[in-house]
Amino acid sequence: MVRRIELLSGLLMLAAAMALAQPGDPPSRVARLNYETGPVSFRPGSLDEWTAASPNYPLTTGDHLWADRGAQAEVHVGSTAVRMNSETALSFLNLDDRNVQISLTAGAIHVRVRNLRDDESFEVDTPNVAVSLLRPGDYRIQADGDNAITSVAVLGGEAELTSGGTAFPVHPRQAVRIAGTDSVTRDLVDLPPPDQFDRWSQDRDRREEQVQSVRYVPREMIGYEDLDEYGSWREVPSYGWVWAPRQVVVGWAPYRYGHWAWVAPWGWTWVDDAPWGFAPFHYGRWALVAGGWVWLPGRVVERPVYAPALVAFVGGPNFNLAVSIGGGGGVAWFPLGPGEVYRPAYRVSDVYVRNINVTHVNVTNINVTNVNVTNVRYVNQNAQGAMTAVPQQAFVSSRPVAQAAMVVPAQQAAQAQVVGTTAAVAPRAESVLARPVGNAQVARPPEQVMQHTVVARTTPPPPPVPFSAQQRALQTNQGRPLDPATLNTLRPTQPEAPRVRTALTPRAPQTTPAPALNPPAVNAPAPRTFEAPRNDRPARATPGPAQGSPPVTSDRPVRSERPAPAATQSPAPFNPPPRAAPQPQPERRPVTNDRPVRSDRPAPAERKVERPVRKEERKENR
Repeated sequence: MVRRIELLSGLLMLAAAMALAQPGDPPSRVARLNYETGPVSFRPGSLDEWTAASPNYPLTTGDHLWADRGAQAEVHVGSTAVRMNSETALSFLNLDDRNVQISLTAGAIHVRVRNLRDDESFEVDTPNVAVSLLRPGDYRIQADGDNAITSVAVLGGEAELTSGGTAFPVHPRQAVRIAGTDSVTRDLVDLPPPDQFDRWSQDRDRREEQVQSVRYVPREMIGYEDLDEYGSWREVPSYGWVWAPRQVVVGWAPYRYGHWAWVAPWGWTWVDDAPWGFAPFHYGRWALVAGGWVWLPGRVVERPVYAPALVAFVGGPNFNLAVSIGGGGGVAWFPLGPGEVYRPAYRVSDVYVRNINVTHVNVTNINVTNVNVTNVRYVNQNAQGAMTAVPQQAFVSSRPVAQAAMVVPAQQAAQAQVVGTTAAVAPRAESVLARPVGNAQVARPPEQVMQHTVVARTTPPPPPVPFSAQQRALQTNQGRPLDPATLNTLRPTQPEAPRVRTALTPRAPQTTPAPALNPPAVNAPAPRTFEAPRNDRPARATPGPAQGSPPVTSDRPVRSERPAPAATQSPAPFNPPPRAAPQPQPERRPVTNDRPVRSDRPAPAERKVERPVRKEERKENR
């Protein structure tokens, strides 16, 4: 009962804070590459360089993943799992608190949506259709950009597909094949039998269903699914339930076995080497109990706010002399302890500061406008072996910390001065890549895969500003991320060569229009065709699929189970132009679309769509 009251209290506190979230704050969540087998490659949104994917590297808007031949990968966004099959190209068009928008230009993904709130959207965009996942469930989406074919199977849940100027639903246990771009054909097909990729995805789902750590942390905490396998829980007086890793090396300490990377908009970010090393380093606090380190997840809330690294950096003239090994000075840090406030180095609102600390601190007692992180005596600063230092060169080049680290003696640690929650070091390109630049051995997707455009129902944000355009400002900013206003001034309107890439044009219209469903499917906003985001230019919208299509909008309809808002202003009715006489069609069985329409479009009196007749039904009609 006490745990339930604490959970309810935490949920109410977070809900109240989130309602006041301010524009300009960074997202409260990221994606995590938590499992891979075979060659999987990664390209950050601000660089035009591929590298081997690094597990636990936080993924966000603009980032790309490629699973090469024989590879498979799993990505988590909170409780939602996105699994990639072999030869699959995926990128994040948008990832924030309410939207997940993925570009899929080749290959197949399996999406398991556990939770989808009323104000959230999940969209997968392929070269010829935008797939909106409307409810929790299981979905398989396969894209063949070379031939403009997309297959969507709804194993559970419900989806809405937007293509060719119309939107149509796909219900549970249905599969659809969409072919073409300007003239689109849609065919209901039988659900395919499970293959090796489906069975692998099901095995991963069963593994998550058995996780016991959800008793102590919410499923929306990224990385929860690996805690059972690599550690154990126990109750500690004054701390409550804590988690400790099972097998660590002698002298292990938090934030010592991994490397630092620069991930915008958060800045310096810890990337841990351990397979369990995400949740304990981006949420919660660490404490030394009976000679061993334990992790405190804190008060349970619906969605804890992601942090790049919950540490305090130290410096000062005396300390710098002690650790200036290898030239260029040193960088040192230690983990934050129970009840200690984390004040981000990146620009955020007061509400964000409360939200990111709500699990560990009584936020009503935080004077967020006057948090002084340098005048605090931290519990772990004097803990034996808690402080780690490396040469600045090793830090900025993302070298493994354990290879270059020195443990700071207690006397030197006591003399150190806390300088904040980030290192005053400007990043370089290898800091973003988290690897040396120019790795020629990495698997790369075929060039034509990266050239495909995708159809998007929701207008994605512009891609990240190229790192080369930020670098000078970052050097001036002393290791702090640039604020959104500064980034906008650095965004190139017309990138200079050789970073410019030629604009892609839509696929030429087909000479013979393919037959469509008769009568036409429900009118819907015509999708825009967007270029897959590149690192050096914003996504460009090109005209819709055909003249006379409904006007382009980016409004996502509300899911069918939601009541319409009490007061909404309906848009002006759309009067489509006269249609050409339909060609003779085989006899088809009408399927009534009895799913309520979303509140942001006018609801016609009756809406009907037809599905294509299956082969066995045609034989019966004959």
